[in-house]
This record gives sequence, structure tokens and C-alpha cells, in this order.
Amino acid sequence: MSFKSLGLSPLVLQAIEEKGYKQPSPIQEQGIPVVLEGKDVMAAAQTGTGKTAAFTLPILSMFENTKPAAANNVKALILTPTRELAAQIDENIRYYGKHLNLKTQVVFGGVGINPQMIKLRRGVDILVATPGRLMDLYQQKAVKFSQLEILVLDEADRMLDMGFIHDIKKIMALLPKKRQNLLFSATFSDDIRKLAKTIVNNPIEISVNPKNSTAKAVEQVIIPVDKTSKNKLLSHLIKENNWHQVLVFCRTKHGADRLAKFLIKQDITASAIHGNKSQGARTRALADFKSGGVQVLAATDIAARGIDINELPQIVNFDLPNIAEDYVHRIGRTGRAGAAGHAYSFATIEDKKNISEIQSLIGEVIATEIIKGFEPSEKLAPVALKAQKPKRPKKPRSPRPDAANGNREGRADKPKQPRRK
Repeated sequence: MSFKSLGLSPLVLQAIEEKGYKQPSPIQEQGIPVVLEGKDVMAAAQTGTGKTAAFTLPILSMFENTKPAAANNVKALILTPTRELAAQIDENIRYYGKHLNLKTQVVFGGVGINPQMIKLRRGVDILVATPGRLMDLYQQKAVKFSQLEILVLDEADRMLDMGFIHDIKKIMALLPKKRQNLLFSATFSDDIRKLAKTIVNNPIEISVNPKNSTAKAVEQVIIPVDKTSKNKLLSHLIKENNWHQVLVFCRTKHGADRLAKFLIKQDITASAIHGNKSQGARTRALADFKSGGVQVLAATDIAARGIDINELPQIVNFDLPNIAEDYVHRIGRTGRAGAAGHAYSFATIEDKKNISEIQSLIGEVIATEIIKGFEPSEKLAPVALKAQKPKRPKKPRSPRPDAANGNREGRADKPKQPRRK
């Protein structure tokens, strides 16, 4: 199937051809026609599947010949959990809409609000926003929703994980009841379905990949190592294998900073990206990494959300994540579009539980490799794959008010951790 058969406008197709894309991905093939029909959509799609184009391309096509938005008004609203993802989506919209006469804007915290308010005065056809900054703009009477036609909630699972549910509910209450709703999430968890009931109406459900398919496409290795040797091991791997571009995940902001400073002392160009960095610093670090000016980008999970780099050869889990799903999101940054991808995870004896949960999620045992000269002082025995117990049907329960409190992107960049059951 080609993009031409999906019903997109000629000017959008022209931009796709100029980008060099020939065939739509599964999420695009299934999602674009449904969105063009004006139906609500609930889609399960991992990062790296082409999901951004699955909603931006049809929205651009639908707005090609429509009346522009009035002053301070918005016609399509795309909500995202992080600044980096918002910027990435905006970049896509501007490219694919470059032949259209549409006004687009991105707003998020960490930068001045006044320039955003000024640009919104003209009205915006497509607005990409993080929830906290959008609420700030609404309270300043800088944005109106009376002309809103389409709402997109991207990475809904991460929205919930980061504690944005409070802001999302506030935003939903401000929007016109009659609108098209598109909800995208990595998985359809119980919490996501509960949220979806308040947003989408009779949605078409699309699920193009099981939750572990991204992991299957990437060559994965666990490297046992002492905690005190992780820095030197990473430096060794980069120099020994001549890595020119590697995304490294750290558990904490301070850990990312410490690692970047260490690598720089080893004559390896490196930058850190996390919530304590100014938006300007985050943008520069990401741009330098994408251009090849920086070999290593040390990132926390939140800051890395939205990083989209073509043919990223490898990622390193310097610290394994506490949440198994985050492992899949992390390694999904490599091995995209059929390219070879490699994921290396440093593991200490304390990581046995995390490894077990990750393997249960992806349904396979990850290979282990010990690097000569970095043998751990305490042996990490291979972790067997846990047998899956059949799930018992859940008893219906009466709904109760959600007690989660939102945190504002750009005010306090300290995401709320999801509650564990």
C-alpha cells in the first residue's frame, strides 16, 4: 500500500515524497483513513512505529482548505507529556505542512510565556502543548477552545505516570463536547481505558504491535558489572567499539550530570539532558547529539521521551529502570524502521528483580556478557524467565474519584511516580 491510497491531500503527499517515504507503517496504514473519516481513535503504538505521522498527516490534510482559526483560538490541540516530544511533533507538523497555509504553534514550560501569548493572538490551526503550560495560558486568557475540532492525547500512559491526570481533567472540561478525539498509548492498561471513557466516543481501536515487539527487534545484552566500575566500562566500550553516537539512560539527574562530566574528562564528547536543565540547554544538547557534534547523550527517562533519531545504532542502560515498561520505551529508541539496533544494560547484583520483571514483560531471557577486565566482584547469576500465571477475571467495582495530583511541566519538573498496586 502507498501513501497515495490513504486519502491524504496532494500537498501533504508532496511533502511525504520529498522526505523520501514510500510506504506507510502499519499504524499509519490503519490509522490515517479512520482519522480522515472523522472517527474517534484509540491506538496502542510504541515509539518508533510512525505514530506521530498517523495523526499529524490526516489533520494537516483535513485543515488544508478550511477557514483559519480566529484570534486566540485553536482548531486542533495535541497534548504531550514532555517538552522534547512536543518539539518533535511540532517539527513534524511544520515539515509535512510546509506547502500548506496553516498556522501552527508549540507551547511548553521552561521558556518565557509572553512570546507564546503573542503568537496565540493570531489564532492557531494546530497547537502542540504540554498540559501545565496550556493551563497557564488559559488562565492568562491567551487561548480559547470554542473552535476546537480535534483533540489528540499522545503517550497517554506517560501522562498518567507523570501525574498529569488532574490537568487533563481540567482541560477536558474546557473543550467543546462535539469534537474528534484521538488517544495514543503504548498499552491499553486498565487506567488508560478508564481515562479513555472520559475522552473518546465509540472509538475505533487500533493495536499494531504487542507490548514487547520493539524489544524483539533489538539485540539486547546484559553486562554484569560493579556499580563503581560503570563509568570506566562505558568509556571502554565507546573507545573499544568506536561508538560515534550512543544514548545512555541514567536513573537520576545528578547521575546523568556526573556521567557526562566523567566522559568529557576521558576525551569523549558528552552532554546531559534532564528536567533541571533549562529548555535552551536541553534543546542545544539534543541538537548537538543529533548532528553528531556530541557522541554521548546522558538522559533521564522523562527528558528522553520524544527523542527521535533516525538509525540510532545503540543505547546503554547505565542504570536499569525501576519500571519494566520503561525498558521497552528506552530500547525502542534504536532498531527503528528495520535498522540494526543494540541495547546494552549494565547490571549489578541488586538488579535481579528488575531483570526478572523486564524479562517477564518481553517474554524472553536476555543474553549475558561479561567484559574482560570488568568482571563483577559478586557474580550475577542468569535470571530465569518466570512462568506466567493465568489472570483471574476482575470483579466489577464501583468507580471512585481519582486522587492523583498533577504536576506542571515547566514549574516543577519532578514527575510523580506511578502508584504500584
